[in-house]
Amino acid sequence: MDTKKIESLARQKGRAFKVLIVDDEPRVRDIFKQFCEITGSVEVDMAENGSEAVEKIRESDYDLVTMDLIMPEMSGVEAVTKIKEIKPHLPVIVITGNATESLVRQAGVKGANSLMYKPVMMENFVDEVVLTFEKSVAIR
Repeated sequence: MDTKKIESLARQKGRAFKVLIVDDEPRVRDIFKQFCEITGSVEVDMAENGSEAVEKIRESDYDLVTMDLIMPEMSGVEAVTKIKEIKPHLPVIVITGNATESLVRQAGVKGANSLMYKPVMMENFVDEVVLTFEKSVAIR
């Protein structure tokens, strides 16, 4: 796992990356936050459901959203749809533990950039985040 790559990409971008982690389980949010904060080049914000995530997206600029699919109040699929309406180019990584194949396909159709299944290994998570950051810096 190359944390230096994230730091280098943040320097190219001119600021730290801002990530929104969305999951209804506090323990999962905390783990992903720790994964993201292995370098000082990532700032993390968290939401516990889709509704809260959509509000945060309206109020702030993020470089990446990680989204659980099955949550109370607003599902991840619905949240991804609304997020893509607000900010079509904002990358979303769906991270799910027990979603049905239909729900996963729906999320992909709605605009999720990639999909990971829980339990997520730190190295795989960081690799996916780095890949997403690389694409965002290249587009800039």
